Parts: sequence; structure tokens; C-alpha cells
Amino acid sequence: MAKVEVSMPKMGESITEGTVIEWIKQPGDTVEMDEALLEIGTDKVDTEVPSPAAGVLTEIKVEEGATVDVGTIIAVIETEASEAVVAEAPVPQAPAEAPVAPAAPEAPSPSPSGDGAAGEGVDVLMPKMGESIMEGTVIVWHKQPGDEIELDETLLEIATDKVDTEVPSPAAGIVAEILVPEGDTVEVGTRIAVISTSGSAPTTVAAQKAPEPVASQASAPAAMPAPAPAAPIAAASGDGSPIPRVGPSGEFFSPLVRSIAEKEGVSLQELQTLSGSGRENRITKADLVAYLQTRGSRPAAAPAPAATVARAVSPAEPVSFEPTQVVQAGDSRVEIVKMDRMRQIIAEHMTRSKATSAHVTSFAEIDVTNLVRFREANKSGFQQREGIKLTYTPFFVYAAVEALKDHPILNSAVQGQEIHVRKDYHVGIAVAIGKTGLVAPVIRNAGQMNVIGLAHATNDLANRARSKQLLPDQLQGGTFTVTNVGSLGSIMGTPIINQPQVGILATGAIKKRPVVIEDPNFGDTIAIRSMMYVSLSYDHRIVDGAMASSFLRRYTEVMESFGPHGELR
Repeated sequence: MAKVEVSMPKMGESITEGTVIEWIKQPGDTVEMDEALLEIGTDKVDTEVPSPAAGVLTEIKVEEGATVDVGTIIAVIETEASEAVVAEAPVPQAPAEAPVAPAAPEAPSPSPSGDGAAGEGVDVLMPKMGESIMEGTVIVWHKQPGDEIELDETLLEIATDKVDTEVPSPAAGIVAEILVPEGDTVEVGTRIAVISTSGSAPTTVAAQKAPEPVASQASAPAAMPAPAPAAPIAAASGDGSPIPRVGPSGEFFSPLVRSIAEKEGVSLQELQTLSGSGRENRITKADLVAYLQTRGSRPAAAPAPAATVARAVSPAEPVSFEPTQVVQAGDSRVEIVKMDRMRQIIAEHMTRSKATSAHVTSFAEIDVTNLVRFREANKSGFQQREGIKLTYTPFFVYAAVEALKDHPILNSAVQGQEIHVRKDYHVGIAVAIGKTGLVAPVIRNAGQMNVIGLAHATNDLANRARSKQLLPDQLQGGTFTVTNVGSLGSIMGTPIINQPQVGILATGAIKKRPVVIEDPNFGDTIAIRSMMYVSLSYDHRIVDGAMASSFLRRYTEVMESFGPHGELR
């Protein structure tokens, strides 16, 4: 066994300290490589920190709420490695507004001769957004050659096959050169731009620091600059009183939120009125920026995050397509629209899925009258108590997991001549992104959650998907998928399997209609009931019709088991 010391990561050029918000793992817990270890906050970003190695967390050296300098040892992990190393905690791969961590200095790059750009050139590299991500596509450049840019201001937006995100600038200066045009896909580590700085040493900087093998980070702490003095614990609020880390009602305010509140004159009382979308309903930067936009005060101090919120696509927001050309086809004019990147990926994945699996779809009809009454009776109190809306999706996922427990073959994957039955239930939920496409973020360990836990998980993932804040790991590893086609009005659908899964369930719209009720005492009667169709698409290579029908029967039993006067479970 060997020890891996985890240090407070550096989240940007100007970041000299970080605050431990919450330890996700505790001493004695097993942790995998890149699994979330803790959540930290700085005056730039709040984010989760992945583990630099696989092993057992043996010691936590910095308690929750404590602020320490960059490079401080905060935890120790016991591994099976042959020698001990000191590892800087890898900078998380997202969210979009995460600041840049500079890579180790390399050979100087020549000073570019952009429009009046003076000083040395800083190379910006295509960042690595996950262990399996080897390339990225430039979606849009937010700055052009000759434009001035601040440290951590949004430079460009990139996309991978897992996540779309904005990339902040690694330095302040002038954009001297753009080396990769919009729409081009290049490998991780490729030079994509050059920023001319003034009075700084020549540096090669990755657009976002990616997790590296633990051994390669052994000397990281030695390369750290001398830390600046610690910042005050509390920020001054709009009424002159300090904003504490923990409010009167136990709510936690991160250093980033307190910093923005100080600059914008937001009082503690105002913060307490906001509804947070973060972990345990904490107020995030996006929540605060959104509030400032509607508050009527001066504009928020951080222009890049504000633009991020403004560009987030809501489900009802219309999406316009720019025609590449309009041509004459016979007697008609035809508008030619180029597929965007998301649509190209969906097309490729769906075609490959149909070519891989033998798709068959079975249907069932469910009487959800009691579920509808149950939700109506509980939704108001649920929103007041939990801070989120009670939708039907957590019930759909809960019933799917219960059915999967009795039909484990549908929670498996085909690997060559083998069937790999997964023992954990990681359920994907399809989320529409405006009218441009959809993604399927994954609720991990859904089998360990009740309806309340699933409600929070689905709400968080849906919000992250629509605001482009999903982490790469939240889009992979699913074992089964549920898609609510009824949310857009469809009564049923025949969805395509999300590879390498073997099943996907589609829930249709709930409609009231007359139904014949069989009663042994009173005979057949006709009543108005809330009815819903569900469809199960499955891989006929390993799942037969009888198994699919049995799954749907069990799913129906669970859905119809919610009593109109029962309690949330």
C-alpha cells in the first residue's frame, strides 16, 4: 500500500486559496479514480474535485468550512501503488464557468504580431474534458483577433461527444491569433489560440487542466507560487452587515456567492429569499446572476457568467436555424439547413444502435388515476418543503427500477458472446434541449433512492442539461433509460435503445377517457379514468417478448400501487 497526498488544487492564475465546502467521501470509504472526493469553493467557482487515485480515503486533514492555501495537503488516500506520490487534486472537468488552471511551463512561444499585441504569447490548448475524451470541436469564438480579454473571461465554446462547455481565458491580454476555426474538431492538447500578454513569462497553457496520472503530478506542490494572504471570512452585504458562511437558518453561502454579493450590494436578507439549484438547495453563481438580472440593480460584475445564463436554452425557447442556401428544385424552392453538431451525433448514435440491436417494442396501458390524485394532493406541500416541483418523472423512474429488480436481464449489456448483468441501477432520463435535440443524463444508484430522492436528482440533471453544466461523467454509464415522450404531448413512442443498454422505456401522455371497470360485485361499469400508454423497446438478441411483457406487467403494478391518500415513499 502507498499513500497519495491530495492537495488543494489551483483553479486559476489569481486563485491562491480554496474553501472545503463538503467532503463527499469520509475516512474508510473506497474511492475510484476521478470519482468526486469533495466540493470546494473559491472566489471564482464552486465545484467538485475528483480523486487523483483509486484506493481508500484514510485521512481528512482539512475540515468542512475551512479555507486553506493552494497546495495545502487536504487528504490522504491509500493505494496499491508501488511508491508514494504527492498529487494535486485534479481540476474538475466542468462546469462551463470553471476557471482555467495553467499547465506546467514549456518552451517559450514566439510573441505573435497581432493587432498591436505587445508582450509574450500564451498558447491556449484544447482542454481534456474527461478520461475518454480525446478531441473537441470549436463551436463559437466569443473573442476575435485584436479583442481585449480578461483573465477567466469566456474565450470560446467547445463541444465533445459528452458535454458542451465554455472555456475561460487563461490570461489577460489581447487575442493575437485564432488557430482553429469554428466547426473544426481537433485533438486534446492542440494549440487553438494565442493570447498576447504584457510583462508575463512565455507560457503554454491548457484551456482547462485535465486529470493526469497520479505519478506525473508528484512535483505539483513544489511548482506552486507563494500564496497570498487569506481573504476575510465574511463579505460585506448590501446593508453593511457581513454575510456569514452559514446563514441563520443553516444555509451555506460559498466564497464565490459571497464575493459576488459583496460586489453587487446584495444583502443577507436578499440571499435568504433566493431558491438555490445547487447541492442541498445551495445558492449557486448562476442563481445569483439570474437574480441580479431581474433585480434592477447595476449589472453583475462578472460579464462572462451572465452571458452563460443568458444563452441557456429553455424547453419552450424557439430555436432558429440559419439556412446555408436556398435552391430551386423543380417548381419549388428548397431551404438547405446544415445539421448542427448535436444533431449529427444523435444521427450517428441512433443509426449505430439500430444496426447493433434487434429492436422490438411492446406496449402496455396503465390506469394512473390514483397516481394523478396522489400527485395533486402532494405537489403543493412538496414544493414548499423540498423547493422543487413534483413531476411524474420520479414516479416513472421509481417504477422502472422496481421492475428492473425483478427482471435483471433488462439491466444488462451485450459484450460479444457475453451478457453483462449490471448490479447497480444507473437510470438515464431523456432531456430535450430546446428544439435542437436531447441528452440522457444518468441518475446514479437510482435503486437506492425513494421518490423524493429521485425528484431532486431528476430536477438537478434537467437543469444542468438545459444550462450546459453537465459533467462528462453524468452522461455515461447508464444501465437503462426512461424517456417521457408524454411531456411534449405524444401518447406513445417507439424509442431507440441507448447503446450499450438493452432497454428503454417511453411513457406517454396521461389522458382522461371512459374506461370499462370490471367489478365482481356490481358488474361492468364505465368510468372516467386517467390512462397512459407505456412502451418498452428492447434488444431481442437477449430479451424475448415474454420477458418484456412480464417487465411491463410489474411496471404497471407499481404505477397503480400509488394510493390517492398515501405518503411519498
